[in-house]
Amino acid sequence: MPHDTRLQTGLEALALLKQGNVRYVDSLTSTDPCMQRRPELVSDQDPVAIILGCSDARVPVEIVFDQGLGDLFVIRVAGNVVAPSQIGSVEFAAEKFGTKLVVVLGHSHCGAVTACVEALINPEKNYSPNLQSIVDRIRPSVYNLHELATANGQDVDADELVDRSIRANVHMSVSQLKHGSRALEDLTSSGQLLIVGAEYDLETGKVRFLDA
Repeated sequence: MPHDTRLQTGLEALALLKQGNVRYVDSLTSTDPCMQRRPELVSDQDPVAIILGCSDARVPVEIVFDQGLGDLFVIRVAGNVVAPSQIGSVEFAAEKFGTKLVVVLGHSHCGAVTACVEALINPEKNYSPNLQSIVDRIRPSVYNLHELATANGQDVDADELVDRSIRANVHMSVSQLKHGSRALEDLTSSGQLLIVGAEYDLETGKVRFLDA
């Protein structure tokens, strides 16, 4: 439901969420098949896919893929980076629920990738230690593209570098999931798990799958 973007305080935002939850609870008595499934999801879940996506508010995964309650096991972190907690979450869903598909979902105009490109162009730019840890995980994909372009004598502007780095970062995260966990490596090599990358376009709403 659209909301007033002029919210001034955290308390106003909290009130908005409380009102939204009241509407959600009221909707549970509707005839919507998605809502009717809710009771069976209390004790178990059977997600059709695991999505490792970016935290960006413009990429609500269940809405993007038109899925409902219990359909997706969603892990969101800025820059869709892979760290031990993300690997463990994927392992949990793949082993516990037998989910057969993992999608690493990047998106256009990614703020985390943009921050990494800015840090590369302007090394003196400072981020908090926690944000820097995300930038550092994205850095290899950005740095490799920048070095390759430089070595080839190409002039790559910041916007183009961001666009290319978003896809490179997705590919890197896919590789890290495939090869950063013995459990996931065994599942993929045996054909029990498919791990692919994708990019969501903010302008069109389309998802482009990069590995399938």
